[in-house]
Amino acid sequence: MDAYDKGSDARQEPAGRGLPHPRPASSDPASSDPASTTGPPVAPRTGVAALSLRYQIGAAVALALVAVAVCVHLGMTFLHVAPANTVSKQHRESIENWIYPEFEQNWKLFAPNPLQQNIAVQVRAEIRTADGASRTTGWYDLSAQDGRAIDGNLAPSHTQQNELRRAWDFFVSTHDNDNRPVGHRGALSEAYLRRIMVMRLDRADAAGPDGTLARVQVRSRTTNVPPPDWSDEKISTTPVYRTLPWWSLPDDETRGGIG
Repeated sequence: MDAYDKGSDARQEPAGRGLPHPRPASSDPASSDPASTTGPPVAPRTGVAALSLRYQIGAAVALALVAVAVCVHLGMTFLHVAPANTVSKQHRESIENWIYPEFEQNWKLFAPNPLQQNIAVQVRAEIRTADGASRTTGWYDLSAQDGRAIDGNLAPSHTQQNELRRAWDFFVSTHDNDNRPVGHRGALSEAYLRRIMVMRLDRADAAGPDGTLARVQVRSRTTNVPPPDWSDEKISTTPVYRTLPWWSLPDDETRGGIG
């Protein structure tokens, strides 16, 4: 009979003889980890830290250049849209060279200037017929034509929305109140506006089958936007016209060409 049949009084052999006593589980996980004697494992480096020192310096320099460029751009834009001050006046040329034409802003910081007038651009033409006679057309309201094309259109074209408006703004900004050009851009704005008028008249077949365009005349019709019903403000809604002189057309524009 072996020892297991002797019940609880069976003699226990020393731990060194027979089966060893089981070791109690340690509550310290590091005590059972062979690597615990050498410290925690080191995670592999990622991102910029994984680069060599030379490339880390290059990345830091590139990041610094981008940060400087962003700060300069934000500063230039702020000075451009902010009210006139000593800094913007002193560095006006540098600011304009940075902003125009890619970063142009057409509003002023702290003082937005929404349009309070309706400006319509109109044109008429002098037609020369095949028998040498001439006649003058009525006024074509080009702004109204663009407005009808935009109204109800979910995706109006850039031409319908901005071409005529920007051309007129360009002309007004480069001419004095007597319609005389100011600087070299004045002649450019005249040519640009005139060619738009010629293309629009040709599209409308203003000359007819037996005529050619000889001259065009442009005018603007400005009307103040009436105040809301709840306002006590009183303004005149009588249209004000600005009529430009007749422009003779070069030979390449008489049939709607733009040269």
